[in-house]
Amino acid sequence: MLKLYDNADSGNAYKVRLVLAHLGLPFERIQLDTDSGETRTPEYLATNPNGKVPAIVLANGDVLCESNAIIFYLAAGTALLPEDNLERAKVLQWMFFEQYSHEPNIAVARHVLKHLELTDERRALVESKREPGYRALGVMEGHLADRSFFVAEQFTIADIALYAYTHVAGEGDFDLADFPAIRGWLTRVSRQPGHISITQP
Repeated sequence: MLKLYDNADSGNAYKVRLVLAHLGLPFERIQLDTDSGETRTPEYLATNPNGKVPAIVLANGDVLCESNAIIFYLAAGTALLPEDNLERAKVLQWMFFEQYSHEPNIAVARHVLKHLELTDERRALVESKREPGYRALGVMEGHLADRSFFVAEQFTIADIALYAYTHVAGEGDFDLADFPAIRGWLTRVSRQPGHISITQP
């Protein structure tokens, strides 16, 4: 059975849980408290030397880290990843965008506001994330203006990767009121069969 090292509030870990739920795959969930340093113990660092969640241990004992690598592996051969080579590349394109342009801004602002004491320096950090975060949302809005999903008009792991932190963007003080295409897409994703919420055990 798959073993998932998880944190209930982590959007990156949520991506993996969401893919597992959509695929109906059983797994053992090991919850780690990232605020108290449970991902920095020698035991966990032996699993993931980068000291972050998620990490997944496969049935054969192999370990995969990095959320988008994990969900790409899990989705292979399923409807969550297109068979066409170009469409698969477009899925990866959006997943790279999520990790480079989206997550470092929206997720970081959310993490600071939810988990850290708000010093002047951290307020400045959050403010520095506003413009690039809204720019990333603008790219998404433009793409979704005439599309239901990000790639090939089908629900894929590109949608899951971007949904994870977009649907909680408000917790990082990002207002989605001016992004109707994103809001419609969030609703479509949440209505997919097998969907679970980020807080669902």
